[in-house]
Amino acid sequence: MLALYLNDHLAGATAGVALCRHLAEAERSAPHALGETLDYLAEEIDQDRSALLDVMSELAVPVKHYKIGAGWLGEKLARLMPHGSALGRTRLNTLVELESLQLGVEGKACLWRGLAIIPDLAEDLTRQLHNLLERADSQAVTLENLRARAAEAAFAQDAR
Repeated sequence: MLALYLNDHLAGATAGVALCRHLAEAERSAPHALGETLDYLAEEIDQDRSALLDVMSELAVPVKHYKIGAGWLGEKLARLMPHGSALGRTRLNTLVELESLQLGVEGKACLWRGLAIIPDLAEDLTRQLHNLLERADSQAVTLENLRARAAEAAFAQDAR
């Protein structure tokens, strides 16, 4: 069960890194300049993915490469869904993608919490999981701030 659980989270982490990098690139030239913050988040999310691989190694859980591929492909397919325009990005794209990232970070926090309660974990691994949880909580706050700004921008015209 643990192998399936961790590989599912690895697939999600793979998708999360790709999505955050894509979103950072798309937002780099936008007037509200989310790109720099998203670049930083993408780097952290990539570090978290590497940490998950380390945890899997520590727990002797094999990596299922088809899961990684599925996560990567799923993120690419999600980009094909139009959000208000078939011709390009809209503010709704940004909002939906930020919400997807936020859900992924919340799931990652659940992962770190769940692993931290495994009996007889090495003390250094338990400490690492708590540090990763703190970082996920910080990422969630950052994403919520970005999401709120994106929602305001996306729905500003509707309010008029």
